[in-house]
Amino acid sequence: MSPRDLNCEEVIERLFDYLDRELDHQQTADIEWHLSRCRDCFTRAEFEKRLRARVAASGTVKAPPRLYRRIVSLLDRFDDDEPGMSR
Repeated sequence: MSPRDLNCEEVIERLFDYLDRELDHQQTADIEWHLSRCRDCFTRAEFEKRLRARVAASGTVKAPPRLYRRIVSLLDRFDDDEPGMSR
């Protein structure tokens, strides 16, 4: 099956699903076809890939215990206010 010619708006709308590898084979091929022909979308995709790589490489910072407890407390209150919500 040949790739479907997507417009820039469609590609940008699906870009994060593409980067997260959440699209099926045909959708991935469609986006890659467009990226190979559209410099603007290719540049945007590369920027997002590099940004994700930098964020991942930056490591994680653990919240101080007091902040962690406060966040958990707020989340617990939110869960109590929302029927059907649970963590």
